[in-house]
Amino acid sequence: MRAAVVTRLDGPTGIEIQQVDEPGGDGMVVVDVHAAGVAFPDALLTRGLYQYRPDPPFIPGAEVAGVVRSAPDGAGVRPGDRVVGLSMLAGGMAEVAALSPDRVFPLPDGIGFAAGAGLLFNDLTVHFALRLRGRLAPGEVVLVHGAAGGIGTSALRLAPVLGASRTIAVVSSQEKAAVATAAGATDVVLADGFKDAVKELTGGRGVDLVVDPVGGDRFTDSLRSLAPAGRLLVIGFTGGEIPTVKVNRLLLNNIDVVGVGWGAWAGTHPGALSEQWDELHDLLSTGRLPAPDPVVYPLEEAATAVAALENRTATGKVVLRVRD
Repeated sequence: MRAAVVTRLDGPTGIEIQQVDEPGGDGMVVVDVHAAGVAFPDALLTRGLYQYRPDPPFIPGAEVAGVVRSAPDGAGVRPGDRVVGLSMLAGGMAEVAALSPDRVFPLPDGIGFAAGAGLLFNDLTVHFALRLRGRLAPGEVVLVHGAAGGIGTSALRLAPVLGASRTIAVVSSQEKAAVATAAGATDVVLADGFKDAVKELTGGRGVDLVVDPVGGDRFTDSLRSLAPAGRLLVIGFTGGEIPTVKVNRLLLNNIDVVGVGWGAWAGTHPGALSEQWDELHDLLSTGRLPAPDPVVYPLEEAATAVAALENRTATGKVVLRVRD
């Protein structure tokens, strides 16, 4: 089969398209992959900077959409079913993937493979962040950093469906502002001076939730943008720098900084993924939650796709088209 293979740990340029053996399927759901999602951890993996550090050669990619080739008894899916699935770490950017049965889910009718491959990582992370860790309540206001990226656009799609009355998107350029608006943002502000803009937009009150996949130097101003009892959700550090917090700010303003480790939670809570997908499947099937509109690269351009995440030029979710 064809696969995108990390051949060396010097960044996305180390990804090459190669012919490799198909994975074994004993006890696994074997999927003919039509599309594979690309996420920021893939960029970190190409430099050996992720928590999980496989030695080259290996196939990156944690999320796929395709058609079941074979499945063990009791898997919940059958050969011929359209599905989405998670490897959680690697193996997705290939023509065939072998996945654990508890990480394969039916793809709703009417949603294409490219959109399906763009659903799992980001939507499940954001759903976990807003629902469980952020305790989003009806009518609350949500501020979203990196709002034109994969996590950001997912948050803008999901927050109103889960009860938010307003979503304020933070972006770095006017081009990205258009992406955030298309994803459903109520308001859009530029990263430079966002704290003052948020203060004005909320009449000085601040926001109830901050979705932060960026980190870096905007972290302190994010804390200052919270209303009393507000929560800042730490999802990642695409900005490069891992910030620190002076906990007296939390005490004085009655605010929370909340870690969002969706992968770690899913790995230690059996059934959590299925519960999440059941709700998302219902929202998608009924049209209450719009499917993502990803940027699609052919498999042959996997290196370029991963580089777009590393250098932060990507807008929205990035997906590889593996087969037609």
